[in-house]
Amino acid sequence: MRSQHRFLLAGVMGWPVAHSRSPKIHNYWLSQHGLDGVYVPLAIEPGRLDRALRSLAPLNFSGCNLTVPHKETALAMVDRIDPGAARIGAINCVVVDKDRALEGRNYDGFGFIASLRAAAPDWRADAAPAVVIGAGGGARAVVVGLIDSGAEEIRLFNRTFERAQLLAGDFGRPVAAYPWEEREAGLENAGLLVNTTSQGMTGQRPLEISLRNLPGSAIVADIVYAPLETPLLAGARALGNTTVDGLGMLMHQARPAFRDWFGVMPHVTPALRKLIAATL
Repeated sequence: MRSQHRFLLAGVMGWPVAHSRSPKIHNYWLSQHGLDGVYVPLAIEPGRLDRALRSLAPLNFSGCNLTVPHKETALAMVDRIDPGAARIGAINCVVVDKDRALEGRNYDGFGFIASLRAAAPDWRADAAPAVVIGAGGGARAVVVGLIDSGAEEIRLFNRTFERAQLLAGDFGRPVAAYPWEEREAGLENAGLLVNTTSQGMTGQRPLEISLRNLPGSAIVADIVYAPLETPLLAGARALGNTTVDGLGMLMHQARPAFRDWFGVMPHVTPALRKLIAATL
């Protein structure tokens, strides 16, 4: 039943933004929950981000998502930053509070862990070391999610060793950086391997790593969702490992944002996954 007193508005700011699947996800939930509103793509050039964010409240938007290239620069443009976003060093969700102030949040770590648990309900962060490939924004979100889930050892590998060291230094234990050349040896006794780089994405070269040292019980995850099955995931599945694609992270990170804006915590269903997968 449609009973709210105002038309609900939210969107995603990016440059470019036409490729974003977020409008399909959120508009599906708005319809599913009988809410009058719309979620729209907002193509915002980097130099206009501050003005665009400041327009949210006057236009009666409940908030917005942020995607490339705005996630880091928005940190200096919002009124408040929640602790999770501060730890990650990026914002992917902006909420217009009752006082019309802008609060920056980040649900990428939540999305990753939720998608992991959906695919492997028995996974425990403290059961075995996690190996994370990459040292960018995606890696920071995954690392925060793993730490908050109780991970006791996170092995970080990046082509540029210095970037991995900087990220590890920001978090301290349980994160340790290792040289790129040791990435395959680092898979020994691991319980989780996560690719947070763009390697394996459509148009990009595959991630260069052999899985010969990875235990058969380990889970292999990729935050890339186009294609759904990257070469890394295909190779892991052929070996019998449980695999987790990036579409789950995309859909699950949207759930708490929808809750913050519209007061309902939605669910990721097979029907929603089918709808979004058909657009890839």
